Order: sequence, then C-alpha cells, then structure tokens
Amino acid sequence: MGDSSGSVSVDVERIFFGGKEHRVRTRHGSLSVSVYGDEDKPALVTYPDVALNHMSCFQGLFFCPEAASLLLHSFCVYHITPQGHELGAAPISADVPVPSVDDLADQVADVLDFFSLGSVMCLGVTAGAYVLTLFATKYRERVLGLMLVSPVCKAPSWSEWLYNKVLSNLLYYYGTRGLVKESLLQRYFSMDVRGNGQDPESEIVQACRSLLDERQGANVWRFLQAISRRHDLTESLKKLKCRTLIFVGENSQFHADAVHMTIKLDRRYCALVEVQACGSLVTEEQPHAMVIPMEYFLMGYGLYRPSQQESSPRSTLSPFCISPELLSPESMGVKLKPIKTRISLNV
Repeated sequence: MGDSSGSVSVDVERIFFGGKEHRVRTRHGSLSVSVYGDEDKPALVTYPDVALNHMSCFQGLFFCPEAASLLLHSFCVYHITPQGHELGAAPISADVPVPSVDDLADQVADVLDFFSLGSVMCLGVTAGAYVLTLFATKYRERVLGLMLVSPVCKAPSWSEWLYNKVLSNLLYYYGTRGLVKESLLQRYFSMDVRGNGQDPESEIVQACRSLLDERQGANVWRFLQAISRRHDLTESLKKLKCRTLIFVGENSQFHADAVHMTIKLDRRYCALVEVQACGSLVTEEQPHAMVIPMEYFLMGYGLYRPSQQESSPRSTLSPFCISPELLSPESMGVKLKPIKTRISLNV
C-alpha cells in the first residue's frame, strides 16, 4: 500500500477538485454550491468568511489527511459559496438588493431543500459561522451540530462598525486591492504567518493573497454590508440544543466574541478549543489543530475516522492536551463542556 497518508492526500486532491458544481436558485438569488463525496452519506454544510470561498477557506482543512479521512469518510460535503464569490464571478448588478443576514440564513434552508436534505452538520468561519448559527436558531430541527471557527454572534461594536464602514467604502471604489487586501489578510491570519521585515510571508498567506485578486470588490462589499448589519443572537443561543464545537485562534480579532458565544451557549452541549499562535482562519493556518477535537466531537454522532487506532503523528494536538471533560465518556458529544486547549508549535 505504501505511505497511507500520501494515498489519502492524492484521493483528497482528486475529490476536492472533482466536486460537482450546482447553481441553486433561492428566494434571494442563486448560489453556487460545490458537492464532494457520496450523496448517500450525512450532509456537512460549510460557509466561508467574507471575501473567501471554499477553496480559500477550507482547502487547508481538507488537504490535511487526518481531517479529510474523518470528514470525507463520514459526510457528503456541501460547500456554499456566498453570492458572487465563486471563481470567475461577474459583478452583481447594483440594482439587486443587498441581502440581510436573515436572507442569507434562508438561502441555506433553500439549499437544503434543493438537495432534499433533512438535518445537517454545519461548519462555518466567522461571518459564515454567524450565518450558520442564525440558520440553526431559525431552523433548529435541521441542524444536528455546529462546528464554528472564530465565530461572532453579537451585533457589531461601534469600532467594528466604523472599521467595516471604511473597508466597505474602499471595497466599493477600489476592489480587493492594496489596503483592503492587507486588512482582510489581517482579519484571517496571525502576524506569525503574515511575515514581517525579518520573516517572509507564508505560502498560505501568499495563496490567499492571490485568490483575493480574483474577487469582485462589489460582490465582497455586498456580503460585508450584510454582515455589518447583523443582529445580536445572544438570546437566541439559549434555545439551541444542538451540540457545538468552537475553535478560535488566540490571536484572532474575534477571540472575545468566540468566548462570549461559548459562555452564552448551553454548557452541556458546547466546547471551546483555543489554538495558540493562530489567527481567525484556523482551517488554513493550523488545520491539524482541529483534528482530534473534531474526532471526539463526532464520536457522539457515531462517526469515526477509518483506521483510527492511535493519534496521528502529524496532528499538533494529542489527547493529553485536551481537557479531561471533553474526553470523558459522558461528554463525548453528549455533554460537552467549555474548555481551553493550547497547542505547542514545537513538534
């Protein structure tokens, strides 16, 4: 058989680039949805952050062999791309109304209806995490669980509102260039990988920088406008009964928001994993840090990674780094408790 991790990597590459692209007509415009895997398996729905699509937001996670073997073995993956964020997208007409966040959540429901999906697992990053959380509060019976990366659930603070206002103006007139691009990269990544005068920019940042060049500024502006007008979900979180696993980089701009959300969720069903020396986009910057927490989280649903006899040597987390509460039989997806997990980069 040779190197098993290598064979998984090849398969993942084939699957990741060989997905089926669908145009789904919703109540609030059409969306691009990329489907990967066996459609007879349970559904995992993903939603990316502002200015990203599934290639720039989730490629690192799905190219991590351990994560891919867990997720693609267990799920059929439905990557929802925000309107106008797909490759080669044309600018959306100025005559088309900017959607509200409720419109975006309703679009997710329409996607599920299009594919005749019942209850799904959700994976979202920051703005995408907000959309999927809102979807879960509006359509509670359709969400089995939430895996959220650097999520937000409150309305924007005055400082975020002002920051987004300036960014929106720059996007509207200049597109995803110059200062806008640098601001977005700061939103996603920690300084460690963005580089400085001494250390070069990492490959993942360079790749993201290149992909941002392909975004239409007007389309990103629309999504940012919707997210900037979001409402507070704090009270609605108390009604959620689905299990929730939250990841956040300790250097994320949204660290405080993720902690706030964890506190407000029902502690019987929620766990927090803090990733050391990482920004908001954990799926790209440190995807290996997500593997073991996801494994234990999904055990509660009867889902396992194939050939899972021992921890992967490539994972930057080991079971001994994780709070005992998450590893106890009682809490394997049944009663997850808030935890803080730090990882060592000296591996």
